[in-house]
Amino acid sequence: MCTNITNITRSCSMETLQGLAYCPLLLLGLVVNAAALRASIAQRDPWTDTHVYIFNLVIADSALLFFLPFRIYDAFFCLSKTLLCTFLVSIHYINMYASIFTSTAISVHRYLAIKFPLQARSWRRKKKAAFAVCLAIWVFVVTICAVFWENNHPQKLWTCYERCRNQQLQLQFLVILVSVGFLTPLFIVVYCSGQIICVLLKEVTKSVETKRTIGIVTANMIVFVVCYTPIHIAFVVSYLSEPPPNWQFTLMPVQVYILLSEWIASTNCCFDSISYYFLLKRYYS
Repeated sequence: MCTNITNITRSCSMETLQGLAYCPLLLLGLVVNAAALRASIAQRDPWTDTHVYIFNLVIADSALLFFLPFRIYDAFFCLSKTLLCTFLVSIHYINMYASIFTSTAISVHRYLAIKFPLQARSWRRKKKAAFAVCLAIWVFVVTICAVFWENNHPQKLWTCYERCRNQQLQLQFLVILVSVGFLTPLFIVVYCSGQIICVLLKEVTKSVETKRTIGIVTANMIVFVVCYTPIHIAFVVSYLSEPPPNWQFTLMPVQVYILLSEWIASTNCCFDSISYYFLLKRYYS
């Protein structure tokens, strides 16, 4: 447990910067996700398994954006450390990892469709399988956060969204977040994306659609790596670093890096919609 003396120790400039950084992210995210959701619902043709995965991705990103005003409010006015904070941090984890796993499922889906096109087309229950995968993703991430909810108990929080520097994440929780929640999806996304690009590059005549697909797959892979790598490095560094005795009065580089990496991870909710919708013009035809 740590005692918070917020009015004395919080860096006003740091908190203000957080609030200012999340405001445009919230506005842009709402615009692109609303457009993506509208485009998905407005489809005249029956939904395919691709639509199911992308719709699930939009839901995860929109849910993260829906609770973002609480973080902005906390940056300017300081929310009290209650179970509401535990709920808000858990929701952030749930939506982030739901987005990670859904992006991974989309990569696998693309890989199978391009690597084994005949088998993929002949399977009649693809849409049901997509629904089952999306449901399994939500059940898994909610269960993990429920099991380890005490890691974000108000007594372990310095502010509503920041942990006390002397209160580390439980090792089992950290291992699950890094290995299952990031490294495994990272390997799958990079492998599937690499295989897709290799297959498409081997085509003798590359159509406009092929070139566009290569660009989209490459962009998705880069966005995944750039958005989610820093936050998981931050988890590990924070666990391994030993806070100084006067950590309450010191703005440490590790703390700044964690806050910055959290913002970078949150930007993914904008890039998802841009890459999966605005670059795929056929969804608007």
